[in-house]
Amino acid sequence: VNGCNLQPGDFLGSGTMSGPQPGSEGALIERTKGGKEPVVLANGETRTFLEDGDRIIMRAWCQGDKARRIGLGEVSSTVLPAA
Repeated sequence: VNGCNLQPGDFLGSGTMSGPQPGSEGALIERTKGGKEPVVLANGETRTFLEDGDRIIMRAWCQGDKARRIGLGEVSSTVLPAA
């Protein structure tokens, strides 16, 4: 009874979830050590932070032990220049 219109099936995010191994970081800021270690992209470009025009695609799925994998879909967006 707080005025929130939360409905069954609503998807909630709790922030980044990172793994213990290098490459399993949940945020670019973590992966680049605060912008100190660039990530090399497949085309050879590097990034320490997102840039205007960058397209971000997130895909989610879940799977339990001895259970089928369930896809939760995809969401994408493009970084626009500041106005």
